[in-house]
Amino acid sequence: MNNIPPKVQNQLVMLQQIQQQLQTVVTQKAQFEMAVKEAKRAHEELKDVSDDSEVFVNIGSVLMQQDRQKVLSSLEEKVETLELRIKSLEKQETALTGKFEQLQAQVKSALEGGAPPTAT
Repeated sequence: MNNIPPKVQNQLVMLQQIQQQLQTVVTQKAQFEMAVKEAKRAHEELKDVSDDSEVFVNIGSVLMQQDRQKVLSSLEEKVETLELRIKSLEKQETALTGKFEQLQAQVKSALEGGAPPTAT
């Protein structure tokens, strides 16, 4: 690593940081996608239940009885919110991937003795 120019060393550090950010974003996106699936499944199950059925919601470590329509509405809102968050994470993922690929190309070019890397 001593024979690598300081600028390229900095770029390698940036590559690692971007890769970590990308992993975090991908993990969060997967968690939100799972939560959406669970909420949609619960919503589908509740649609088949009669209006006068008892419905319970887990709030912390307590189960509370709630109105079926209120629970359906809450699940719909949860899905909408999570889907918006997923779209935001997808944009972040795309941006980080682009940055990563650009920086990776610059480092590769610098290490192969090509044109000097440009600043980002």
